[in-house]
Amino acid sequence: MQVQKDIAVIGLGVMGANMALNLAERGFSVVAFDTNPLRSQALLTQHQSLTAAPLQTVQDLTQLMAQLTTPRRIVLSVPAGPIVDIICQDLITAGLAPDDVVVDTGNSQWRDSITRHQAYVNKFHFFTCAISGGEQGARFGPSLMPSGDKAAWQQLKPMWQAISAKVDPVTGAEIARTHVEQPLPEGEPCAEYIGPIGSGHFVKMVHNGIEYADMQMIAETVQFMRQVLAMSAVEVADIFSQWNKGKLQSYLIGITADILRTVDPKTGQPMVDVILDQAGQKGTGNWTAREALELGVPANAIAASVFARCLSTQKKTRTIGASQLAGPKVQAKDKVLWIDKLADALYCSKICSYAQGFELMSAADKEYNWQLDYVVIAKIWRAGCVIRATFLNDIAESYQSQPQLPNLMLAERFSNDLAKGQLAWRQVLTEAIGQGLPMLTTSSAIGYYDSYREADSSASLIQAMRDYFGSHTYQRKDQDITQHFHFDWHFGQGEQTLNN
Repeated sequence: MQVQKDIAVIGLGVMGANMALNLAERGFSVVAFDTNPLRSQALLTQHQSLTAAPLQTVQDLTQLMAQLTTPRRIVLSVPAGPIVDIICQDLITAGLAPDDVVVDTGNSQWRDSITRHQAYVNKFHFFTCAISGGEQGARFGPSLMPSGDKAAWQQLKPMWQAISAKVDPVTGAEIARTHVEQPLPEGEPCAEYIGPIGSGHFVKMVHNGIEYADMQMIAETVQFMRQVLAMSAVEVADIFSQWNKGKLQSYLIGITADILRTVDPKTGQPMVDVILDQAGQKGTGNWTAREALELGVPANAIAASVFARCLSTQKKTRTIGASQLAGPKVQAKDKVLWIDKLADALYCSKICSYAQGFELMSAADKEYNWQLDYVVIAKIWRAGCVIRATFLNDIAESYQSQPQLPNLMLAERFSNDLAKGQLAWRQVLTEAIGQGLPMLTTSSAIGYYDSYREADSSASLIQAMRDYFGSHTYQRKDQDITQHFHFDWHFGQGEQTLNN
């Protein structure tokens, strides 16, 4: 009699195949299926070289269902959208039971997950697990953000925590593994229950929004170094390698150094200089900006990074603008004077982008009653994911000591860092404006910081204008906040008190 498998993986593209291998290498037996038999064969070939638990492929979903222990655990690694529902319906037809668990690991929109959960109640447990880390993460240890029924999570938890990225419990540093020959790492897993259905994909969406901002701020900093400081790609790479040993240490800082050192074999130029300056996007940054607007959260640096990508696609118009729109002539500056200032500006901007992300999660938590744990979220982002960085340990500690922290910038360690770095931050942006160098996200980040320093803002005039032309009322500083007033601006006949 054939031994039943622990888990199934449907969809053997890059992510699904690597997750299947990761599970097998961690000792879980796997049955896998893909409509493309070449993918199935490639997976078996890779598995043969491993000392791992059994991995088998099948030709259809009926065979897959028959191979699984019950209750069944089935992972979907397929593109977000209608294909998820098609496979779920096919699994129901193939005999899915109410206590079986189906896990969507694709890049689904979080509201779609809630809709699916409601549609499949009493048919099976629809569960989601957002994944960050790409191909390498799926194979050697991703950051996992699971959400859904807690009973389903208990079935998945041993597997998810086994295959996830690991962090040294003492230092908080990632225990990196990039090759099969390396021993399997042990440590704190970067996989923990996020909350009710949809919350995991919301958290992943915010992760990606922060990622957009982080990437854009790095790109703006590199542009300053190359244009204003007249540094070569290799010189900038050396600086980023140094930064990657200090407070700016992160995955994105590290890969920036690698990219800038890479030479195009065809032309001998830096590879980054032969790549067309048009940045693509899959929509998660856009989703983050939209959710921020929906919830009234000022995630302006994240939104600016999305607009920066939109601007990058306007290559034809930008090329015309470069010849027709007036601007200053760039004057090279002494790089010795500016390198440390740029590090401070980038770090301060980075704090603000994370602050915006956590503020957005906090607003969603209040709106949807998810009961998110920000310590847990910061910790599972410390390894495996794209925005992994040393200072996520500081973020976790900040929320640990102040669970009701209203904004990350107000944590003592970060308010101190911002105080120390804000002058250099301003000097960098002043120089950039004077030189005609756009730093959309960096400047949006400092605008966010300065707006939170402003106890009395210009919004009083905005509300006065709204009352002037639309009788939208206002509140007074010297009266109870529940009271609303309207002033007769046109005739100056005084103020009318309105009950809310």
